[in-house]
Amino acid sequence: MSPSVAPLKNDASSIIGRFFGVFRYSKEALNLVWTTDKWLTLILAALTIFAGVIPGAIAYVGKLIVDAVVLAVETDHPADRWMVLKWIGVEAVLIVLMAAAQRGLMMAQTLLRALLGQRVNVMILEKAQTLELSHFEDAEFYDKMTRARREASSRPLSLVTRTFGLVQNGITLLTYGWLLIQFSWLAVVGLMVAALPAFFVETYFSGAAFRLFRWQVPETRKRNYLEWLLSREDYVKEVKLFGTGELFLARYREIFEALYAEDRALTLKRGLWGFLLGMLSTIAFYAAYGWIGWSAARGWITLGGMTMYLLIFKQGQSSIAASLTSIGKMYEDNLYLSNLYEFLEEEIETQDGAATTGPLPGDGVRFQEVSFTYPGQTTPALDKISLHLQPGQKLALVGENGSGKTTLIKLLTRLYVPTCGRVLLDGRDLKEWRLDALRDRIGVIFQDFVRYQLTVGENIGVGDVANFEARDQQQAAAEKGMAGPFIDQMDDGYDTQLGRWFQGGRELSGGQWQKIALSRALMRQQADVLVLDEPTSAMDAEAEAHIFDHFRSATENQMVILISHRFSTVRMADQIVVLAKGKVIERGSHEELMQQNAHYAHLFAIQAKGYQ
Repeated sequence: MSPSVAPLKNDASSIIGRFFGVFRYSKEALNLVWTTDKWLTLILAALTIFAGVIPGAIAYVGKLIVDAVVLAVETDHPADRWMVLKWIGVEAVLIVLMAAAQRGLMMAQTLLRALLGQRVNVMILEKAQTLELSHFEDAEFYDKMTRARREASSRPLSLVTRTFGLVQNGITLLTYGWLLIQFSWLAVVGLMVAALPAFFVETYFSGAAFRLFRWQVPETRKRNYLEWLLSREDYVKEVKLFGTGELFLARYREIFEALYAEDRALTLKRGLWGFLLGMLSTIAFYAAYGWIGWSAARGWITLGGMTMYLLIFKQGQSSIAASLTSIGKMYEDNLYLSNLYEFLEEEIETQDGAATTGPLPGDGVRFQEVSFTYPGQTTPALDKISLHLQPGQKLALVGENGSGKTTLIKLLTRLYVPTCGRVLLDGRDLKEWRLDALRDRIGVIFQDFVRYQLTVGENIGVGDVANFEARDQQQAAAEKGMAGPFIDQMDDGYDTQLGRWFQGGRELSGGQWQKIALSRALMRQQADVLVLDEPTSAMDAEAEAHIFDHFRSATENQMVILISHRFSTVRMADQIVVLAKGKVIERGSHEELMQQNAHYAHLFAIQAKGYQ
């Protein structure tokens, strides 16, 4: 049996405790709706109470109409006939008021749903901004965020709507009960007892559906990923050329069929048990029908009384069923809300410091015996790294893939914190720096930089959010990044939409995109540390040489950390550090490393031979 539909424990106290314990999120949901829009919430509450009272009044007026008709037939008096029309008019007014209340409820719910959906999504996105990079690289935590996002925007309002619906049905049942108990209190008891079995079954299957939902999240993410591969323009080239379309589509179908089999089994069980136990309500109604009909035939109640009691018994049965269903659905909503609040209440250890300056201005960047091991791994990605980069110096990192180059950059930019050792800027540990102040000092281009589906100017402007729309600063950064010439040739210049996702978008070559990303890294004029991770990998050798000749003079007073596999670029650095398996195995200038005739010289010779 899959973990999604495992049976509930048989211990009654456990079931009851679990059932009522999960309702703790109802308070949060009510508060969320109230703080989203107080007036709409008050309107919703008022209309709910109003709509709860009217059905009982309509039923009672219906009794008066029938009794008035019987009396008018017996007396043949004009006043009695006018009384029939009077009560019909009253009922018509009540029906109109009921329709208005229902329409008002629908409008209030629609408006609240839009506002609440936006607010919950913003809450999730705001929480996501507080997460560390490690959270996004943790599959289990990513599943938690996915569960929070799915249905989270609709469940709070659903819970509140059902709560108000429960209040409405409760008020209706009080009026029905007051009328029905005049006939027999046993009828009231039978009305309630007949609905309980279906309620317990519905609640059980709500819990089973929720467990199935949690179990399916990782598989659903895999299915969404396959759909992404088959429908995104940046993947479609390889999918077509390698012929992987049918392979991925087959996996997509397999995952769906496995998920559907679970859903189908639960749906069939839920439907069958719901039908069988729902028959108890039908039996109870017709038993009451016979009882009330017999009482009318014996003259114990009037014809109008019979009509009213049948109506309120039937509608009371529906109200009880609706109330119990609401409680069951509220239980289900609470279960889904537990996903949302489990994510929102996740404790995130703050990594932010308070410092904005260091005690040793001009000391530059220091790595002191820095080691780092990725979560869940045992082998360190970096092992006792020590480096010192002074203002104006250019440092190149060389090594095979997996040697720790990019990890070192992630530590410098505070995307990760060292497992041991310290990284310092101006003599202060990065952990003590305020993150925004630290990152204002750093401009960065990663190998897997983002190709924003924004305008050219915005693509560059995101490098300095404080000056996002500063055109003069965008142009200055583009000139430094060598993107200015081809931008000027575009009809709309810096207002050109990039990418193909939106109408009128223009796609760039790989080298042009890298120049845009390089310009983005240079957007922060106050940055004195530049990090370039394979910044010219998509450019030809001539363009690369031209860029770095220009770049070196443009960054004369800035510290630059460069990662590149092209030794023609690396040799321009003041200091070259060779990494292997997370350790520094060589360091020095290009000439010094060539004289050592060790690993760097070997790699340089291999690459140089390839150009001969």
